[in-house]
Amino acid sequence: MRKFALTAIAAAFAVTAFTGGAAKAAGGDQPAPAAQDWSWQGLFGTYDRAQLQRGFQVYKNVCAGCHSLRFIAFRNLEGIGFNEDQIKAIAAEYDIEDGPNDDGDMFDRPGIPADYFPAPFPNEKAAAASNGGAIPPDLSLMNKARVGGPDYVFGLLTGYEEEAPEGFDLADGKYYNHYFPGHQISMAPPLYDEAVEYTDGTPMTLEQHARDITAFLNWTAQPELEARKALGMKVILFLLVLTAMMYAVKRKIWRDVEH
Repeated sequence: MRKFALTAIAAAFAVTAFTGGAAKAAGGDQPAPAAQDWSWQGLFGTYDRAQLQRGFQVYKNVCAGCHSLRFIAFRNLEGIGFNEDQIKAIAAEYDIEDGPNDDGDMFDRPGIPADYFPAPFPNEKAAAASNGGAIPPDLSLMNKARVGGPDYVFGLLTGYEEEAPEGFDLADGKYYNHYFPGHQISMAPPLYDEAVEYTDGTPMTLEQHARDITAFLNWTAQPELEARKALGMKVILFLLVLTAMMYAVKRKIWRDVEH
């Protein structure tokens, strides 16, 4: 019976590692953002579709002017609850470069669901020239690329200070951020109260905007998270059943020997 319990515990630990957990901030005295409660955390956690759609709204209205989302196609938005007609309407709002045509020229056309989100700049040099020499990173995998994941992204978005602490030498064109490595960041504070108008009654605060866009970026980085957890639960169930069966077989085979 002890072997059965140990196997069950081991399986639980395995799926916890499989589904991921809160990461700690690394690096000396760099302050670690406070751990947040996210709907997708834990063994049974799932995405809040309403929050993901609000987060997409924040991305579209605030972030898309500088940051790309190159690994996400419009049709992927079905995963956050948009239907086919809504996805077609969203895609059509974007101009997609296509071609060449019969004359050998490239041309722009309205987006379709199969297209990927277009980059805001034609190349990295153009991006740097428009942002004081800094290249805005792609956001598709941001929540996986940064130590601390969603907690770090949320902390960064809410960690701006109007003024740097006394004695801190803030370079020209930089902004002080409590959680950004070195505390000097080129991106101006992107969010503020009522930066995006919600229509579902959700408070339009800076913190809520930051929470919603962080959730959306977690989905872009891990759209398979819910399916992965479901698979993990099936694996646990299989291991539990298999362990019980093997234990019963062991008892039957060794019954005469033990007695």
